[in-house]
Amino acid sequence: MCMPPTDAQVDLSNHHLTQVPSNLPIGTQYLDLSHNNISELRSGDLASLPDLCVLKATHNGLRFISPLAFTGSSKVQVLNISFNALTTIPDLALPDLRVLDVSENLYRTYRLGKSFENLCALRLLGLGSPQASTVNASDFAPLRTTPLKTLWLGAGVEMEGYEMGSLSQLSMLRELTLKMTFCQNPETFHTILMDLNITKTRSLKLIKFLPDLCNVSSDLSEGLKDMRYLTNLTFQDTWFNSSVLTNVVCNIIQSPIQALAFLNITFAQDTAAGVQINSIPGFSRTASITAITFNTIHHYQYNFPLISINTTFFSHVTYLKFSGTGMSIVPCDIISVPPSLQILDLSDNLLRDLGLWWPACSFTHKFPGLQHLYLRNNKFEDLYFIANHTHQMKTLSMLDLSANAIVLKGQSSWPSHLTSLSLSENSLGDTVFDHLSPHFRSLNLSQTGITALTQRALSRLTGLRRLFLSSNGIKRIPPNLFMPRLEELHVDGNSINTLDPRSFKGLLGLRKLKAGNNPFACNCDLYWFVTSFDKTLLPDWPSDYTCFSPPELAGTPLEKYRPGRVQCSPGIQAAISSMILLTVAGVLGFTFYACDGAWYLQMLWVWLRVKRRGHQGAERLGHASFKYHAFISYSQRDCHWVEAQLVPQLEGANFSLCIHERDFVPGDWIIDNIINCVEGSYKTLFVLSQNFVQSEWCNYELFFAQHRALSVRQDSLVFVLLEPIPADSLPRKFLKLRTLLRQQTYLQWPKEERKKQVFWASLKAMLQTADESVVLRRVALDVADLCPLISDTDQ
Repeated sequence: MCMPPTDAQVDLSNHHLTQVPSNLPIGTQYLDLSHNNISELRSGDLASLPDLCVLKATHNGLRFISPLAFTGSSKVQVLNISFNALTTIPDLALPDLRVLDVSENLYRTYRLGKSFENLCALRLLGLGSPQASTVNASDFAPLRTTPLKTLWLGAGVEMEGYEMGSLSQLSMLRELTLKMTFCQNPETFHTILMDLNITKTRSLKLIKFLPDLCNVSSDLSEGLKDMRYLTNLTFQDTWFNSSVLTNVVCNIIQSPIQALAFLNITFAQDTAAGVQINSIPGFSRTASITAITFNTIHHYQYNFPLISINTTFFSHVTYLKFSGTGMSIVPCDIISVPPSLQILDLSDNLLRDLGLWWPACSFTHKFPGLQHLYLRNNKFEDLYFIANHTHQMKTLSMLDLSANAIVLKGQSSWPSHLTSLSLSENSLGDTVFDHLSPHFRSLNLSQTGITALTQRALSRLTGLRRLFLSSNGIKRIPPNLFMPRLEELHVDGNSINTLDPRSFKGLLGLRKLKAGNNPFACNCDLYWFVTSFDKTLLPDWPSDYTCFSPPELAGTPLEKYRPGRVQCSPGIQAAISSMILLTVAGVLGFTFYACDGAWYLQMLWVWLRVKRRGHQGAERLGHASFKYHAFISYSQRDCHWVEAQLVPQLEGANFSLCIHERDFVPGDWIIDNIINCVEGSYKTLFVLSQNFVQSEWCNYELFFAQHRALSVRQDSLVFVLLEPIPADSLPRKFLKLRTLLRQQTYLQWPKEERKKQVFWASLKAMLQTADESVVLRRVALDVADLCPLISDTDQ
């Protein structure tokens, strides 16, 4: 059977179509045209669909199908054209056809056309018309060589005639559904049963077997006890009075039937004793029946039916269902007699606590072999009472109490052999966890009003394998949940807005998770679930997972929600931040190193010290009497010139000079010595050379002298250029010195002897008088601009 993918399915049902659309996708494999107004399938209507596999065209009022309608669409395997107005069963040239449903149409005969001989793959055929009430042997003759296994026949009308051998031609027939009544012609049913013996049919479903208020004098079911191969028999939508039902049950007990079902039947009691079967003449063994189903019984009279059947006939029954029967008390025989009964379904009845454990029944064992008990949708109330009585059911392992009126009173005590419990659709609340058993392996608490799920609440349920908590008010799964044996968890339809990865660390054996239909908040907290969680564990993914908030993402499928990885990964954010910080630090460090940052920092500290000292003693310095005419700032490498030329010339002219080698106070910090000497001298004389530029202490002395020129005397700087120093060759630290050399008047030591006298005379004059030139004032202003920005100061 073909299974078309989703993108190859086209659903055009209820589209008010009057003909097959001509613009269908060429790759269409599944086409639904039901509930439209298409009266004809004409030649070429489906020619553009070469891959068409399934066509459904029910409830259209179809009156005609052209023999050439499927030209170009010969791969059709499933064709459903039921509930239309076809007056003949159409001829179909579909060699791959496996399922054909032409039931509920308006043809007058079941005669099949010759084209059916070519339907070599046909497995299921549905035929039925309210205007066809007879079956002839020639009707099904074209199907003699087909491997037909399942046949639906009839439209609910009385079968007026059946020719023997009609169905026996279908040698492969194994399942037959007859939707027809046999009230007026019961012998017809007997003939059909004889044919089914020949085909070895194993399953028979009788719909509308007897119409309402039908009274049959003969035993129309007598042929059932002679069936040799029939194992499954179902009566649906049928009227039974007590006399007919008694005959039916007696014949079934004597047949090889193993599964018997009564679905939606109406029971009328027409005898005083009702249905009473205590013994069957000539029959001493037990029935072959292992499964009995009564699902929905309507009572014609407003009183309880009288039914008395010797349960020893059903000693092999393992499955028994009484659902929707109006039962309020379980018969005592059902409780204690059937030793093989394993599954009992009493759902959709009126049972209460004492209705199942009826005190008037006297027995030694209650349900001696029962394993599964279904009590859904009854009126049970006391969980404490029920739990205590399950101890009497020594083999019970599964109990369904869903959709009752359960209340929590005392502390419930459950037997260890009960491992599965369903309390769904009961109003229980969070306290239900205090009434459960640690032996449970499967627990259904869906729709029970639970609002909070905690580790403490689940701590006793250590053996759980399956936990169903759907449709409650749970807002979160606890992060410390430790249930290593849990294999299946359902939390769909709650109020969970995020899924914490810590909640699943303790669920080591989880194999299935349903968490859809929750109001998920699509943010970074859900990032791990969207990107990392194993979606093969989610049977409802992706259809049931959508964003609820924020508003701009409401309705967005989680499958399409793609949060930024960097935005939602703290580890990546920390790594990127660290890389940025390291890069910035590296760039700053390199810049700091390349631009002599250490020197500038040191100068900044010294400048602040000088600034503070200057602020405290500015007035004192301005009126002080100076100890020296000049402080000589020079490089130690130029000391031979200073000692041999400069000092003798100036001191010989009675100038008092301050020279660091002799005048610095021993023990004082060298910076303090420099500051004291600069402040104690009328002027500062700088001996400039390449050696001076390379000297760190000379740089300090130049800096302090510049500062003093700003704060006290603007003509206090004297420059002697011992050798040529191109301004552009100076390092960046000497930006201000470049300006001074360009703008300040300085003396250059000459090489010629005659010029040396002029040099000494000029130098002595400069040390005796102040230079009031505009140039120096500009220099001072430049120095003032430099001082707040230590980067402009030179070392």
